[in-house]
Amino acid sequence: MSNLFLSIIIPAYNEAVRILPTLHRVTEYLANQQYSWEVIVADDGSTDTTGDLVSTFIREVAGVTLLSLPHRGKGGAVRAGMLQAQGEYRFLCDADLSMPIEQLERFLPPQLEGFEIALGSREVFGARRIDEPSRRHIMGRIFNWLARALAVRGIGDTQCGFKCFQREAVEVLFSRQKTNGFAFDIEVLFLAQKMKMRLVEVPIDWYHMSQSKVRPMRDAFAMTKDILGVRRRAFTGQYGKITPFQRSKHQ
Repeated sequence: MSNLFLSIIIPAYNEAVRILPTLHRVTEYLANQQYSWEVIVADDGSTDTTGDLVSTFIREVAGVTLLSLPHRGKGGAVRAGMLQAQGEYRFLCDADLSMPIEQLERFLPPQLEGFEIALGSREVFGARRIDEPSRRHIMGRIFNWLARALAVRGIGDTQCGFKCFQREAVEVLFSRQKTNGFAFDIEVLFLAQKMKMRLVEVPIDWYHMSQSKVRPMRDAFAMTKDILGVRRRAFTGQYGKITPFQRSKHQ
């Protein structure tokens, strides 16, 4: 078993403009921490210079890995990165770094313990949304209502791109994940709730980035289709037998 404490997985698709500033901020923060860490950039078949920029960065900064993948979608990139990672805790981090990296400590011991999944949330008490257009906020709330109605229960923010998974939960969940698109979060959380994993929402400051890859109308339709696919797979037994999660005694 690896003794690595933290893995940060950054899915990236055509992020040449933002990937280097994000990597600099993330690694500069991690270099000042007392725990061991790695950063994995899961490049989802970028057609720009994202891969080249990361490759150059890796030669200058230790602890960063480039995972070059065929283009499948964000879900496919996250799945590959999570399963390759070695950390006891594995943190999903959007390439736009719309959450200040300093808030990472909110997701980790000693500030937070006794969980399988810690979800960054823009909805719980203490969270802040900064500079978000009202249209995008409304679309996000409509989709969250739909996700809760069809697949998950009691989660105020399913789509925030900052989530922390405990190692054993990753191995159980992401080996079953089949959704390659943006709705992979819903599939993973659906399975986690079915397995009675411990989920907690963590308030964050979230800054809207104008270059977001999300296309509210088109992506909401595709994500709704993916959610229905999750329900179909569960009904037809494609996830296999779903039993309560067996956590280690030390947890």
